[in-house]
Amino acid sequence: MVVMLMAGISVRAQNVFSEKILDGRVYSNDGDVAATHVMNTTSKKATIADANGYFSISAKLNDTLVFSAVQYKRKEVLVTLSLMESKFFTVPLEESVTELDEVVVMPYNLTGDMSRDADRLFTERVVTSSTLALPNAYVKPVTKAERELFAATSNPFMSFDPLINAITGRTKRLKSLVKVEKSYARTMRVREFYLDSLITADLRIPQEKIADFMYYCEVDPSFQALVDTHDRLKIWEYMTKRSTLYRRNNSLD
Repeated sequence: MVVMLMAGISVRAQNVFSEKILDGRVYSNDGDVAATHVMNTTSKKATIADANGYFSISAKLNDTLVFSAVQYKRKEVLVTLSLMESKFFTVPLEESVTELDEVVVMPYNLTGDMSRDADRLFTERVVTSSTLALPNAYVKPVTKAERELFAATSNPFMSFDPLINAITGRTKRLKSLVKVEKSYARTMRVREFYLDSLITADLRIPQEKIADFMYYCEVDPSFQALVDTHDRLKIWEYMTKRSTLYRRNNSLD
């Protein structure tokens, strides 16, 4: 009887002190908790809550979990014994509201009340290409490769250059370069969505391998189509699955 009791205590102790996956959900009054960052600051592991606030993260007893989002106050939760033994837990988030006391800005004596300040403040006209109604005000700047491609293919009836460029393959190379530049720009925009620390902690991609991993995602046509949806949660889910293959192919596990 004593042996069985000691064995039960031993098993319970192992369950409490060993690392396990904790399942939970963050929530708030306004309900918008998608993409809340959840980080175990003790183990440096992190994840992101889904559109409904659900998340899973590994932790041990006495680890500290930090929940953060732009619109909410940072919240820390200590992994206690009861939390380790629970199957599911919830974390309320408090909206972050930044309020300033009323001030007067000199020398215009501004109060912050637009109805009163509009007559006091004199501002010079903002001069830009759009306010001047210039023809090129909303024209997107072209890249070096796009300019070279235009020069290589323009005026086919006034010069033999376009024909020569086509025969030598220069036009084809320039078209490929323009395509690569657009894909690279799209990929760099995706990288700005997520902190490098999150990629290294959650996806387990070394800092020096992040650029190579992003290119690994970029060459997949489905990734380009996914990026165009601007759904950051789905993009992150894709990168999570893709990171497993990347680590396996590069012997990082």
